[in-house]
Amino acid sequence: MLQLNYKSGVPICDQIVNGFIRMKALGLSKGGDQLPSVRALAVELCVNPNTIQKAYQMLESAGVIYSVKGKGSFFSDDAAADIAVIKAAKKDFRAAVQSALELGMTESELKKIIAEVCGKEEAHND
Repeated sequence: MLQLNYKSGVPICDQIVNGFIRMKALGLSKGGDQLPSVRALAVELCVNPNTIQKAYQMLESAGVIYSVKGKGSFFSDDAAADIAVIKAAKKDFRAAVQSALELGMTESELKKIIAEVCGKEEAHND
């Protein structure tokens, strides 16, 4: 299900949020699918239940999930969930571009990679 990188600089809570958003974006989970209980996921990931609860609250406020009292949390099937997924993808993309720039890549190198990914340029042009 979710895999955490305890050595990365990304807070565990954010990794959990991003993991569930990624699952929704990739179609691994669909609207109405139930998320694990806070306690069960905390045990599985070996993290504090408060961290899981905070992640679930963030996902709910973004519209990715909804909670039913006494039943649990479920993936949302509405447009808000899709918007949150796209917003998260944009955030990840911006972070990757920023990181590449900090490592010395040029704007033209980045544009070339984007063109390759989008299929507008042949990959053999390194």
